[in-house]
Amino acid sequence: MAYAAVISLKQTIERLLNSSQISLVPPSKKFIKSAYKHVQSLQEALKRFDSCKNNNNERVNALDDEIGEKVRKFEDLIESHLSNQFLSQYEQSHDEDHEISHPSILSVETEELKQETDSFNETVKKMECEYIHELNNSACEEEDAVLSRIGSRGKKSKMVGLSDQFREIQMRLLDLTADPYNYYTSVSLVGMAGIGKTTLAMELFEDPLISSHFDCRAFVNVGQKYELKSVLQSILAQMNPEIEEVLKGGLRSLYDLKRMMYPNFKGKRYLIVLDDVWNNQVWGDLRRLLPNNKNGSRVLLTSRLQLVPYYVSDSNNYQIRLLNKEESWDLLRHKLFGEMPCPLDLERAGKKIAENCEGLPLLVVIVAEILSKADRTPKYWKQVTEKEDAVFMDAKDQILKVLFSSYEYLPQHLKACFLYMGVFPENYEIPRSKLINLLSAEGFLEPVAPSRAIESFSMECLEELVSKNLVTVHQKRSNSPYNSLYNFKTCGLHSVFWHLCKREAEKNKFSRVVNSYDTNLGEGIEHQRRLCIHKSILFANKDVYESIASISNTRSLLCFGAYHKYPVPICLEYLILLRVFDALTIRMYEFPMEVLKLVQLRYLALTYDGNLPPSISKLRNLQFLIILRHLNIIKSCIKSSYLPMEIWDMQELKHLQITGSNLPDPCGAILQNLSTLLDISPHCCRKEILERIPRLEKLGIRFDLAHDHDAKSLNWFDAVSNHTRTVKCVVVNPIPKSEVVVGPPAPLFTNIYSRLAKLSLSGFGYPWEDISKIASLPCLHVLKLRRYAFRGAKWETQDKSFRSLEVLLIEDSDLVEWTAGFKTFRCLEHLTLKNCHKLEQIPRDLYIRLNIELVDCNASAVACVKQMQEEERKKDRNFPKVYVYSSV
Repeated sequence: MAYAAVISLKQTIERLLNSSQISLVPPSKKFIKSAYKHVQSLQEALKRFDSCKNNNNERVNALDDEIGEKVRKFEDLIESHLSNQFLSQYEQSHDEDHEISHPSILSVETEELKQETDSFNETVKKMECEYIHELNNSACEEEDAVLSRIGSRGKKSKMVGLSDQFREIQMRLLDLTADPYNYYTSVSLVGMAGIGKTTLAMELFEDPLISSHFDCRAFVNVGQKYELKSVLQSILAQMNPEIEEVLKGGLRSLYDLKRMMYPNFKGKRYLIVLDDVWNNQVWGDLRRLLPNNKNGSRVLLTSRLQLVPYYVSDSNNYQIRLLNKEESWDLLRHKLFGEMPCPLDLERAGKKIAENCEGLPLLVVIVAEILSKADRTPKYWKQVTEKEDAVFMDAKDQILKVLFSSYEYLPQHLKACFLYMGVFPENYEIPRSKLINLLSAEGFLEPVAPSRAIESFSMECLEELVSKNLVTVHQKRSNSPYNSLYNFKTCGLHSVFWHLCKREAEKNKFSRVVNSYDTNLGEGIEHQRRLCIHKSILFANKDVYESIASISNTRSLLCFGAYHKYPVPICLEYLILLRVFDALTIRMYEFPMEVLKLVQLRYLALTYDGNLPPSISKLRNLQFLIILRHLNIIKSCIKSSYLPMEIWDMQELKHLQITGSNLPDPCGAILQNLSTLLDISPHCCRKEILERIPRLEKLGIRFDLAHDHDAKSLNWFDAVSNHTRTVKCVVVNPIPKSEVVVGPPAPLFTNIYSRLAKLSLSGFGYPWEDISKIASLPCLHVLKLRRYAFRGAKWETQDKSFRSLEVLLIEDSDLVEWTAGFKTFRCLEHLTLKNCHKLEQIPRDLYIRLNIELVDCNASAVACVKQMQEEERKKDRNFPKVYVYSSV
């Protein structure tokens, strides 16, 4: 992980050179700049690794480790020196009982740092030269084993499960009415490694209906190291047995092979399967050589990468799903017992073992292989279900060889991003917004364009991992088109990929996961860049505490896992270089004052009910500050607290979320970089406050009726900036009465210049007539109305309203009758109704252009939607999908 270390060091030096708080006297500035130039050169050298075909060179990998180690040590030296100076100044010039002023200018001028810089420059220059030399001499494997490709389809195995997708794709391949005037229809099967793409493609290829439908067929394994010549040889050899004998002599050039393609396919209905495709080039090369017979010819591709088939098959892209519980058990039983039934005393445990494979066919098969060599007794199988035996660990170790190519294929910056997913517990649903914030704070990602926000680049990296089927989408979200690849709130890793991340991250000193006490915990832990505690009670163990205290150079302490409501000792005083400290899963009874010595901290997340100390402004590099309350409860007897005035001195803040606290008057100060402000009181929504946050894009407001007694009289919407894109307003304890909780939000909603794109309201009890003030917002794309945000039995949507709205959610409503003219909701793509038990029907004019999701709604509304859907189908209209769910 040298690349991630280089990016981190590069950004550290940039902050050092550009900081207004640090003075570099001429000698210091000169040798720091020289180090920066060497780091830039080293970064470019490491980028060349991505374009090298053979990235298994042991010496290259060893050099990568050596470079990473050297870079990390140099960064430790710089940041340790700065941290010590900062702390020394604070201790000399400030007292905790006095008001904190701006720190003095620091000076970096030490002989030790100069010597270390000279040594660093000399060493990395030599390493860079050797690294480039090894890359240039790295022998790229030649694709000369053509015969192994020709007709090589692997061992044929019986497909178990996925019968629904098999039938759907089978009909697509046989459908002569699909794209009759297109060159040919391409169909793609996409999914993670081991999910069964090749098995499904082979089953389709060998299917009697399909084999008799096509005049000629070819099945080619493409792989990562694609060469057009070997692909053409394989295709031609399967099309014409006479050509195969000629090709075995290896006398045909690529030019000759290209010329042979057209006459051999002319007038024929053909099926070509391109298995394991890793880039678009193979399709771009091949499609120019195939004739347009206009007779239903097909090209079927399989790939782990979403972006490959995205360019070649449009709507014919099939995402291969995981097996369900029944299919997993059928596959496991078939592998263990063949056509024989499973003994009854093993069936219950067997089903649980199959379920623990999480729907991945390859894992089911390998677990079955291991079980076939062990005792088939109820006692042993029960141990396996409880994971007391090493069966699953052994199976995942064996799968690593298959999975590793997916990781190895990633570009340098995505490798670090992928490994970071492993810091969360196994099978953990990771909130997308939290992950983006953490990635932005860690410091190992660098946007391609300097002007690009790191948060946007982090989001792009996550989306790339999703598109490569390395990251699994868990919870869909309703603020983007329904079928979007990136339409999710939470994500995670399949356990086999989590196992890979955990192992590779520890091996590369990227991160170390601690989820149990281990006598070998101290081995190698001192060099880990990140420490992930998945059981907070482990802090109370003396050995664990001392092991953690020994890693003074770690940059992140991440406490995930189950919530721990009792205080535990955390050795923060030893971790002076921390950038990220997330302890939301540990309840803090007192503010941990040791945090204030972590002057490099960028991300701080705690669960704490008290007030922040004024000295919080010591954390001058802090970008993300998140303070939540225990169980999210605010006692009504306690008056709302205010953040310290010094919060306005924290100029690096981008994200501020402190539940139950108010912002003080700024007194002329400005938070120039703050873009997200969450969980604030409506009392903070005053122009004199929000005008001092000029880049505010996301605003979250909490109405607590126990405190905000005068909420009805507040003109809180009036202060919202025209630049704010997202507003979420929640009444946390709404009164279940037919009355308006907070006064109507007319000022904001009559502002035609508002850039508001997303609005979420909950618990306000507005009459439906007032929604007309929302309907005129010109840029509103997403509207979510929860927990009786609007009340009343009837909603008449006016003509030409909601002209930009794409997503509408109504949840927990007493709405009975809803009417809408045809000219309303002209851009609406997705409608979700949840717990609308009284709503009788949906406006008819919405049917023809919506994806509709109904969750626990009135039976008459569900019946009405299904009836309209059937009527549209009879008219051969492309009626959008309707989804009906019940929580019962």
